[in-house]
Amino acid sequence: MSNLIHLRCPGVSVVVDVSGGVPVIAHWGPELKSIDNEKILASIYLSKQPGGIDVTSPIAVVTQHGEGCLARPGLAGHRPGGRFFAPRFSRQSIERSENSVVAKSIDAAAELSLRCEIALCESGILSVTAKVTNDGTNRYLLDTLSVTLPIPSRAEELVTMTGGWAREFALHRQNLSHGAWTSENRSGRTSHEHPPVVWAAQPNANEWAGEVWGAHLAWSGNHVLLAEVLADFRKYLQLGELLMAGEICLEPGGSYSTPEVIATYSANGFTPASWNFHRNVRANLPKRSKSLTRKVLLNTWEAIYFNHDEQKLMQLAELAAGVGVERFVLDDGWFAGRRSDKSSLGDWWVSPEVYPNGLTPLITYVQSLGMDFGIWVEPEMINEDSELFRSHPDWALNSPDYEPVRARNQLVLNLAHEPAYKYVYSKLDELLSEHQIAFVKWDMNRPHVQATLQNGAAGTHEQTLAVYRLIDQLRNAHQNVEFESCASGGGRIDHEILRRADRVWTSDCIDPFRRQNIQRGASMFVPNEIMGAHIGAEKAHTTGRSHSLGFRAISAVFGHLGLELDLTKCSDDELQRLRQVIAWHKKHRDILHAGDAVRFDPVSTSQICHGVYSVDRSEAMVSIVQLTSDSENERTQFLRLPGLGADRKYQVTTFDSDLSVGHDVGVFSGKQLETLGLKLPVLQPESGMIFHLLCV
Repeated sequence: MSNLIHLRCPGVSVVVDVSGGVPVIAHWGPELKSIDNEKILASIYLSKQPGGIDVTSPIAVVTQHGEGCLARPGLAGHRPGGRFFAPRFSRQSIERSENSVVAKSIDAAAELSLRCEIALCESGILSVTAKVTNDGTNRYLLDTLSVTLPIPSRAEELVTMTGGWAREFALHRQNLSHGAWTSENRSGRTSHEHPPVVWAAQPNANEWAGEVWGAHLAWSGNHVLLAEVLADFRKYLQLGELLMAGEICLEPGGSYSTPEVIATYSANGFTPASWNFHRNVRANLPKRSKSLTRKVLLNTWEAIYFNHDEQKLMQLAELAAGVGVERFVLDDGWFAGRRSDKSSLGDWWVSPEVYPNGLTPLITYVQSLGMDFGIWVEPEMINEDSELFRSHPDWALNSPDYEPVRARNQLVLNLAHEPAYKYVYSKLDELLSEHQIAFVKWDMNRPHVQATLQNGAAGTHEQTLAVYRLIDQLRNAHQNVEFESCASGGGRIDHEILRRADRVWTSDCIDPFRRQNIQRGASMFVPNEIMGAHIGAEKAHTTGRSHSLGFRAISAVFGHLGLELDLTKCSDDELQRLRQVIAWHKKHRDILHAGDAVRFDPVSTSQICHGVYSVDRSEAMVSIVQLTSDSENERTQFLRLPGLGADRKYQVTTFDSDLSVGHDVGVFSGKQLETLGLKLPVLQPESGMIFHLLCV
């Protein structure tokens, strides 16, 4: 067997060198018809550097300091006394299939074994994982195990995401020519500030041109990302779980596996590269979720907050059904003594004060209107003012040696503690068994701080696994219930949580001005149909800004559409316009939720341009939104639409932001749309329009 293994799919090749102790990705980029062994090996095995060590070690999937690689070690740890802190592995065996390589390695001195799996999927996704096992007779304290992806020198720019609560997924672009960039997240979730996604790109690569390499860590807890240019100018990306001190202690025979690193490459810009990420999400969604119709919902939070009243809710439900809503979701405040955010988390039973006859009358009424019923929970949290905490103060995920750091009047509940886990599962199982609930909004509203297990060790890793286990167990017991991942909005969005969640709450901010950029950033690695996108009240709850109904609507209709406002305060005209928007969304839901999401480099910095192409390119929806006014917007502009069928003819219709009546523009070829583009009207700030393209 050759030491170079070539994995390929349309547009992408991955060449893996298995000659050393740990596999090396020698090429990840454009598809190769054949491989030039000598040329590829020369790119990863450099000649001796002046003043350097005798051999320049290649950048392996798990980088080895003990081999002389001066990149950040991919595996770090030690045995008692600090021994074997820099292991050095030898090849043990190689297993290969048509699209994957599994390399097993050992370090006889350190008594460790390493398993690396590299797969190139049909979706174009490169999947890499690593697993270390303690083969010795005493403990091995693991500090880190990360996956490293070499990238070529022509990847001279780095695109990363930052943000905060209500302003998630902000994109930043910087030069990648020397030094290192790193992002470390210790929030116990993917975080609002540092989502686990990083991109490298050729200079000036854009949505439809230039080479790009993207990598995502599919993990819902702490993580660390790194991009580095070594002194010899080699470059790499490194992704892994950020382990707290002493968090992973491998007993004899014990193992630790990295989260899956999911990576994408395109020679044609960020939009086609994102499609690979989207295909990966769609392929791994819960089985039932793959064929779901994404029902239009109304969530009650910004309509009533904690002011639960059955009659008001029934009135709200009646109006919701009247405008076309298909699901009614009861948010926070339905349980125990929960009249504010200061109490009752953990007491998961229906409030007898607010609902003296239980939830059944409300659910029955909602169903009589043709809607199904959803409910909000936050199972990972506990209020100190709760029956649960008073009975079990030791169930909190914090150290008894210190005063806990509070957030939102709550602590984290230690789900890795089996009695606490069983209690929460029993309460949620009872809730779902006794009521006809079709949807669960699963929230997680505060970060981990000094998260401590009952044995005194750091606990975020075990807590994250317990959350996965809890959702999996509930899904297995209640297979017709859909789940949403929410963490104060977009604080927990990744491809691993999306193996068990049908939807994510993209942001607590429903202000359409912010949402345009938030959703654009999120679309870099998740598809439209799983992104919750709601039409809020005229005055945004999070920012205090006011926007027209049309602008609110056009900013929400491409996602999993919902309403988040008090319909009892809407005029008849507003209700009619909402009815039109929802009807339009339902009519076009198939393409919006099954097509290829596309983004366009705006012709003006004050615009956001995005859309969806049907997979067969017979239809398209393209949105153009003017955020602010600028001088560029005062002249005639054209929006080019790459990627359609060049020889096909498209009837183009426009919809204004009310989405009520379409206006014929004309017939254009795909070639015309790509080279000349569509003429754009002058739009007012905070307004937009949608182009509908249909093949004729």
